[in-house]
Amino acid sequence: MKPSLRLMALAATLSLATACSVLPKTEPVDTYRLPVNQASRSTTPVDWSLRLNKPLASEVLAGPRIAVIPQGDVISSYKGARWSDPTPLLVRNRLLDGFQRDGRVQRLSADDSNLQADYELAGELLAYQSEYRPGGGVEVVIRYDARLVQGRSQRILASKRFEIRQPLTGTQVSTVVTGFGVASDQLAQQVVDWTVAQAKNQ
Repeated sequence: MKPSLRLMALAATLSLATACSVLPKTEPVDTYRLPVNQASRSTTPVDWSLRLNKPLASEVLAGPRIAVIPQGDVISSYKGARWSDPTPLLVRNRLLDGFQRDGRVQRLSADDSNLQADYELAGELLAYQSEYRPGGGVEVVIRYDARLVQGRSQRILASKRFEIRQPLTGTQVSTVVTGFGVASDQLAQQVVDWTVAQAKNQ
């Protein structure tokens, strides 16, 4: 190799090594599934079908970050931790699982399959975070505005706001995730009972 080419190669190698050394190191991220503790039931099935839609959510709740409000109106997220799916998908799948475990509504589908159903469950996810209380302690807060919609006409048949507050025993991320699981189980059961009751009145 000619001396000039050798010098050029050496300069390129040094330049690449310098660039690599100044790049920020990627922090390790723990990915959490949402725990499930809801038992399956054996009940008489209904004769109608239901499609579950992913709830609408703000930009803060639309991604996989685990949200926390440490004080006031400041919304942050737990460092080095995330959900296994974006939060709206996580909530929809938990509701779908809740209906499946309940057993009354057996003809179920989700919005990504785009199948027609007698009813649709839609809504907005207004809160899905842990919050530090002014008097001390932390709690998981879930706020979900649900709408039961007629499948063919898209007419809103009923709506209700669900709010779950689950106190936590600690502030470690694993404890927070467990609290989200308990709160999500409560939300799922309440939404299932409400949906079945509203559809029965139609």
